Amino acid sequence: MSAVDFGRTAADYARHRAGFPPSLVRRLAAYGVGGPGQAVLDLGTGTGSLARLFALGGAAVTGLDPAGPLLDRARLLDREAGVDVTYVVGEAERTGLPDAAFDVVSAGQCWHWFRAGEVAAEARRLLRPGGRIVIAHFDWLPLPGSVVEATERLILAHNPAWSLAGGTGLHPRWLTDLRTAGFTGVETFSYDVDVPYTRAGWVGRIRASAGVAASLPAPEVLRFSAALTALLADRFPAEPLAVPHRVWAVVATS
Repeated sequence: MSAVDFGRTAADYARHRAGFPPSLVRRLAAYGVGGPGQAVLDLGTGTGSLARLFALGGAAVTGLDPAGPLLDRARLLDREAGVDVTYVVGEAERTGLPDAAFDVVSAGQCWHWFRAGEVAAEARRLLRPGGRIVIAHFDWLPLPGSVVEATERLILAHNPAWSLAGGTGLHPRWLTDLRTAGFTGVETFSYDVDVPYTRAGWVGRIRASAGVAASLPAPEVLRFSAALTALLADRFPAEPLAVPHRVWAVVATS
C-alpha cells in the first residue's frame, strides 16, 4: 500500500468520520482517567475526537499529530464545541514535550501506526508517577452481510495492498506492548454500538480511510467513490445505515 497520509483526507475526515462516543469517556472516568483538571496528552489526535471529549469533561488537553491539516480541522471543531485544546505538530515517538508533564497519555485509533516500543517508552517519560495510559479504538465491524463487509471487499478491489480488512475491533497485542514497556495494572473493556450514517456520509467516511484517499491517487478515489455509491444504492438503499462498530480500550499505570 502507498504511504498513508491522512492530511490528504482532512475535509472528509472532519466531516464524515464518526468520533469516539461520549460513553467511552464516561467509562474511562471509572479508571480515574480524564477528570477535571487533569493534564492529558492525546497522541495521534487527528481531528481531535478523543481530545475534545476529554476537554469537554474539564481536562487540560494537548493534542499531538504529524498532520497539520488535521489539526486545523480539529481547531474548527473545537470552536464549534466550545472547548480549547492545545495542538502540537509532532511525532508520537519523539514528542519534544517535558518529562512528567501529564496525568494521562491517550492514543485513539492510532497505535497501529506507531513504533510501539518507542511510543510506550515516550509515554512513560511524559507521565507523572502513577499516571495512566489509554489506548482506544472505535472500529467498524465487517459482520457477515453487513454494509461494512461489502465495503471492505470493494476497498480491496481498488486497493489490494490494503491490510486492515477483517478486523474484530479487539487489539490484544497492545497489552503486550504496554507490559513490555513496564506499565502495570493493565485492564481492558469493550462494547458494541451501531452508528447511523447516510449513504453519502458513509461514502465520505470510507474516503477518509487509510485504504482510500489517504493512500490512493485522486482519480482512483473518484472511481472508488462512484462504485461505493452505486453499491449502496443497489444493496443498502434504506437510510440511515446502521453501521456496526466496537469500542475497545486498554488502561495501564506508569
